[in-house]
Parts: sequence; structure tokens; C-alpha cells
Amino acid sequence: MSRRTNVGLVVIAVVAMAGAIALAALAQTKATAPKPQDRVALGEEQAKQLLLLIDTDKSGKISKQEWMRFMEAEFDRLDKAKNGEMDVKELTQSTLRVSHFTSVGK
Repeated sequence: MSRRTNVGLVVIAVVAMAGAIALAALAQTKATAPKPQDRVALGEEQAKQLLLLIDTDKSGKISKQEWMRFMEAEFDRLDKAKNGEMDVKELTQSTLRVSHFTSVGK
């Protein structure tokens, strides 16, 4: 075989390998994307976790008082300027901290 043929075969092999990798990645993305019914289940699980965080008397329900304590504590945590107001920057940089709520309402 000539050198030109070898280079051509290498190029074909590289292109084929790149295509195979791309197809595998696409298949994996489709396989890991949750189906609509799975998204509902995920939402239900998140709601249960939120209930556990807010339900300080462990009644299995959230009272208005528990909800308001939770929201007040979260507002105070997010209000970085401690001025009783939140701006867009404070809201967009916020994240839920699960450990923060273990003592809310106690």
C-alpha cells in the first residue's frame, strides 16, 4: 500500500470513530433524559423533601405558621444587604441550603 492510501484509511477511521462517539453520546443523552411521568415523580419527591424541611412539628402537614417561619428565615438569609428588601442580584444568586432549615421554627 502506498503512503497516500494509509493516510486515507487513517482519516476514514478517525471520522468513523468520531461518528461512533457522537452517536453514543446522543444515545446516552436520550436514555438519561427523564420521561414526563418521571419528572412528576421527581417533583413529588422534591415536594416531600420540602415538607420534611418545613414541617417542624412532624405532623405530616405544613401549617401557615410553619410556612411563614420558613419563608421569613429564607428571606433573612437571602437578604445579603440586611435592609429588609431583596434585589434581582440577591434573588438570582440564591441557592437552597437544606441544612439551614433543620432548625427553622424550633
